[in-house]
Amino acid sequence: MSTLVNKIPLSRIARSIVFLLALATLSCTGRAKNIILLVPDGMGLADVTAARLSKYGGNPLPLSFETLEHIGYQRTAPAGGIITDSAAAASAWACGEKFANGEICHHGDGRPHRPSILELAGKSGRSTGLVATEAISDATPAAFGAHVPSRRCGNEIARQYLEDSRVNVLLGGGKTSFTAAEPDSCGTAGNFLCLSRERGYRTVHDREGMEKAVAEGATKLLGLFADRALTPEYLRTPGTGEPRLPEMTASALKVLEKNPNGFFLLVEGSLVDKANHSNNFPYQVGEVLAFDEAVTVVRAWIDRDPKRRGETLLIVVPDHETGGFAITGPISAGMKADIGLETTWTGKKHTGVDTMIWSSGPGSERLGRALDNTDLYEIMADALK
Repeated sequence: MSTLVNKIPLSRIARSIVFLLALATLSCTGRAKNIILLVPDGMGLADVTAARLSKYGGNPLPLSFETLEHIGYQRTAPAGGIITDSAAAASAWACGEKFANGEICHHGDGRPHRPSILELAGKSGRSTGLVATEAISDATPAAFGAHVPSRRCGNEIARQYLEDSRVNVLLGGGKTSFTAAEPDSCGTAGNFLCLSRERGYRTVHDREGMEKAVAEGATKLLGLFADRALTPEYLRTPGTGEPRLPEMTASALKVLEKNPNGFFLLVEGSLVDKANHSNNFPYQVGEVLAFDEAVTVVRAWIDRDPKRRGETLLIVVPDHETGGFAITGPISAGMKADIGLETTWTGKKHTGVDTMIWSSGPGSERLGRALDNTDLYEIMADALK
C-alpha cells in the first residue's frame, strides 16, 4: 500500500483531498449552488404506485424519484382553510407564508409579502427558470415569478416574468397570456412577445426552435408551445412539434448551467392534476411517467459532473393530491408487466391529505421528516446563502 501511494504524485493526492473536503463542507453546511424543484401537480402516493406497476408490473423496481436519499412529507392547508389550491400551495413554497386560495404570493389584506425563492436566487447572481406542461403563467410557476392578488391575472404574471423577476428561461404553454388584447383580472393586456424580444429573449414555439436556440447559445429563452396547456402524453401523436417535459427540462438545464453562480429551476408536471380531476387513469399514468423521465434527466445532469452532487439541492414534491385516487385490485397478479389495475377515485376535486417529499443534495436532510409546506422556503433560502 505504501509503495502504491508513493507512486501517486502529491499534487494529485492534494487535489483529491481538497475536492473531497469541499464536498463534505457543502454537505455539512447545506449550501447549494443550484436548486431544482420538481413538482408533479396533484400527485398522490397511490399515483406513484400505479405508475410503477404500469411500467414494471409486479417487479419491485422503483421510479427514479423514489430512489432519492431523503423522504419526508408535508402538510398542505392554505390560510383559512383545509383544502389548498395550486396557487396557495405553490405560494407557501415560493414565499414561505400561508396564503388564501387563489392568491399568488400576495396577501389580499395588503400585508407585505416576502420575496420569492426565485427572486432571492436572482438577487444572488444565479439564473432562474420555470418549466411547465400547463400555461407557464398558471398558478404553480406564477407563485415563483410574480406577485398578484389572483391566479386569474395571467397577463400581468407574464409581464412580471419579463419586467420584474426577469426569469431567464420560460418553457411551457400559455401563449395567450403573452398576446392578450383583452385585460385580465388585474387589468393588464399587451403583446409581451414583443417585450420579450426587446428584453433579449429568444422566442420559440416548437421543439425544433427550442433545440436550435439552445444549440446557438441562448442565455434567455421563452418557449410557448401551445395557447394554453400542452397536449397530454396519452393523446400525443409522433408528428407533434410540442416538446415533452423531459425535453424542456434538458433544454432549461443547458441554458442555466452556463451561469457559474448557479441557478434555481422549477419543473412542473402540471397535467397530473388535470388527469386526476377528470378521473382518467391512462392520462394520469402517462403524466406521472413523463414527469419521472424529467427527474431522470435532472439526475443524469447532476451525475455528469461529480461536483454537481455536492452543489445541487434536488426536491420532488407534489403541491396537493387530487381526486382521492386509490388502487383496489387485483388482489393477485403475479409479476406480469401488463397488470390490469382496478382503480377508484373519491371525487374530482383536491383533497387535504399530506403529500410526500423526496430529496437529495445539500440541505436535503432537513426535508426527511414531517413538515409544513411553508418550511420548504426556509430550507431553500438557507441553501442559497
